[in-house]
Amino acid sequence: MATTKLSSKMLRARTHARRRTASARAHSGHAATSADTYATGSNAPTTGELQLEISIGRRVRLLRQRLQLTATELATEAGLSPGMLSKIENGGTSPSLSTLQGLARALNVPMTSFFADFEERRDCSYVRAGQGVLIERRGTKSGHRYELLGHSISGDIVVEPYLITLSEDAEPYALFQHDGVEFIYMLSGKVIYRHADKLYPMSAGDALFFDAGAPHGPEELLERPMTYLSIIIYPRA
Repeated sequence: MATTKLSSKMLRARTHARRRTASARAHSGHAATSADTYATGSNAPTTGELQLEISIGRRVRLLRQRLQLTATELATEAGLSPGMLSKIENGGTSPSLSTLQGLARALNVPMTSFFADFEERRDCSYVRAGQGVLIERRGTKSGHRYELLGHSISGDIVVEPYLITLSEDAEPYALFQHDGVEFIYMLSGKVIYRHADKLYPMSAGDALFFDAGAPHGPEELLERPMTYLSIIIYPRA
């Protein structure tokens, strides 16, 4: 009888354990599904955490190239073998403090400069409603109002998001031309927008993305006032 009771207790314990395991697996699966569901739709590569060795290596190579030194020349000045310098620049080894000191002396920079990329902060620009910076451009003379909504602080790419308002007395102007690409999203009003030799009717909700090197701008103002979001992207000089 005692054996029967013990077996029943063991059976119940095993049943509870299986239920807890199944629940944990289901929860884990649900979490994974949720993560997949909320993944971004962008094709931009994922930015992983930059390893310190790789960050230092990139910085050493950049500083060397700025001074127009060959790897052999820098290695000699820093008291390293060319092979060791190659490993450092490729992030294949973690250089000692004495090695970094020798490189800093050879490159004539402070040791802290090797950690600049690793400690780099990610940009963020916050602008409250109605507090964008008003920009004077050629179009403002024709009733075009440009309100800069943010700016990129660093990096190789400049992004300029504008809220553009065309007033009741605005005039058409389709000769804008500049480097980079531009994205336009209509918020209100109606316009015939020109890009190169093509015309596009645009109203609230319509979007246009184009090479800004070709002449472009509002060709016909059909319904004023009008507002649209303009995002200009170009390489930093």
